[in-house]
Amino acid sequence: MMKVIRVNDYQEISQKAFEEIKKTVTEKPDAVLGLATGSSPVGLYQLMIKDHEENGTSYRQVRTYNLDEYVGLPKEHPESYYSFMHRNLFDGLDIPEENIHIPSSEGDLKEQCEAYNRALDENVIDVQILGIGSNGHIGFNEPGTSFDSVTHVVDLNLSTIQDNARFFDNDITKVPVQAITMGISNVMAAKKIILVANGENKANAIQACVMGPVTENVPASVLQEHPDVVIIVDKAAASSLYKEKR
Repeated sequence: MMKVIRVNDYQEISQKAFEEIKKTVTEKPDAVLGLATGSSPVGLYQLMIKDHEENGTSYRQVRTYNLDEYVGLPKEHPESYYSFMHRNLFDGLDIPEENIHIPSSEGDLKEQCEAYNRALDENVIDVQILGIGSNGHIGFNEPGTSFDSVTHVVDLNLSTIQDNARFFDNDITKVPVQAITMGISNVMAAKKIILVANGENKANAIQACVMGPVTENVPASVLQEHPDVVIIVDKAAASSLYKEKR
């Protein structure tokens, strides 16, 4: 079942998503969280850190599995997702490093994909956080990716590279052209999925995700078939769902 929550702004998106995560971790201290990078979940992560510092909510038993990682960036690169996650979340929590799992793009990529799939098979994700690309991708599963896909290496679409150039001095030549990502079937195996999106540039993708046909041309549309999905959007991202003056 898909539930759409429309709020006023990014701060409210982050608050609603945080309430879901806080509830999960409180009820199940050893929860398995699936995490995303990009600008969409940063507000959520800031609230998780603030709550940990002020209220003592512990993540010591929590295990995390990230969606994806760039191919070709060393872990210490400031824009690697390893660095991003430590800078924006893990360094502010009490989660042990051994409980943190991010796809590795070092060494044999086929072996890395197989190892990540084995780990995901053994650790069912309780809550998966997702963003959505302007072309409807989830994780780095670009349009045309099979719904049966598991962790794999993907060639990034030009639109995705252009969207991510803002993190690389607006220079698309600096953006990696490949990534290692959870597959769509990995994402769909999560017990609950929370997708967050803000801004008018996500409006068409949200409309296709929620209202369009379920098609591999819009990877996020598969979420219509998941039993427990919450989509949290601001007015701009929901503008193609709700016909009203903004």
